[in-house]
Amino acid sequence: MFEQTFKNIDDILWKDSGADSELDYIGQTSWIMFLRYLDDLEKDKKDIKELSGEEYTFILDEEYRWNTWAMPKDKDGNLDHNIALTGKDLVEFVDLKLFPYLAKFKQNTDNPLTIEYKIGEIFSELKNKIQSGYNLREIVEYADALPFKSSKDKHELSHLYETKIKNMGNAGRNGGQYYTPRPLIRAMVNVIEPQIGEKVYDGAVGSAGFLCEAYDYMYANMNKNVDNLKILQEKTFFGKEKKNLAYVIGIMNMILHGIEAPNIKHVNTLAEPIRDIQEKDRYHVILANPPFGGKERKEVQQNFDIKTGETAFLFMQHFIKSLKAGGRSAVVIKNTILSNSDNASVALRKYLLESCNLHTILDMPSGTFTGAGVKTVVLFFTKGESTKNIWYYKLNPG
Repeated sequence: MFEQTFKNIDDILWKDSGADSELDYIGQTSWIMFLRYLDDLEKDKKDIKELSGEEYTFILDEEYRWNTWAMPKDKDGNLDHNIALTGKDLVEFVDLKLFPYLAKFKQNTDNPLTIEYKIGEIFSELKNKIQSGYNLREIVEYADALPFKSSKDKHELSHLYETKIKNMGNAGRNGGQYYTPRPLIRAMVNVIEPQIGEKVYDGAVGSAGFLCEAYDYMYANMNKNVDNLKILQEKTFFGKEKKNLAYVIGIMNMILHGIEAPNIKHVNTLAEPIRDIQEKDRYHVILANPPFGGKERKEVQQNFDIKTGETAFLFMQHFIKSLKAGGRSAVVIKNTILSNSDNASVALRKYLLESCNLHTILDMPSGTFTGAGVKTVVLFFTKGESTKNIWYYKLNPG
């Protein structure tokens, strides 16, 4: 059912003149799915409040709730065609009323770690690209049929969402920027072994694959009690992402994995002053695959002690600085970090080997990142002691 629903939505988007690529497909699917999810979340919270005799205050005003604008139902639970918006009326409502209303949540909410703030950020970054109100009506009806209730449903939805992200990454325009193969991420998480009570961070979060896999690992290996679940929800996973669409995709992916209000900030990680990072800002675990080869502006490079045009090498400095003493990290990076002879590369290797124990290097086969055209290694290191011995493994394609 889920897979067919996603395919049907993609088929409608393909026919619409406003959605041009896989990037558009997943962006448009994401905002609709998010509002569908939010509707279920509000219903659940209302039921819980009413069971304890309290009144629930809805996040959204009634006019902007799913059951009002998207899927008003008659007494039999079917779409009420007498009042349901469609065609030009539906597109005008979404473009001129719904999106501006939701975007204002960012201005009206001080705490970036709330669902309200996430609503504001998502709808400040995205816009509706579906031009036909009849197409939008069809997509909304498909989304309404998706169940978000059980963990099994969410697991299947998250799996399909990951597949869409992979397809988008392989579509060519964004190479490996959003998608790291999940078996590789799982292997990195298993080596690092994040524990409940530790803070896990990805400063180039993309589709949040590392945080989602770390969540699955920690959830499977912890005692399932109220305190641990609250820690996992609110105080464990942190990320930063520069790109608009990746930010939204990452939030949606984490929500589907069970994190209600993901702690992902929409910022350029490298623009934040590295020298201002203090102990309170540091993390126990860092898992990441920073972008390959991008060029940061000169003023951003001035932020770092080792100045280089290679974005991934700037991220490495940020990660080392952001680890707590004794903190553990696994980072996918271009293999040129091991061999380049320019001053910046030599200085970065020296900094890594002297400030961290680089205990393991995993040499990845060519083609690990479809379309990226680079050879990569995974660096496993612990901060706080210098490197004495390095285990070097070469993974051959099977």
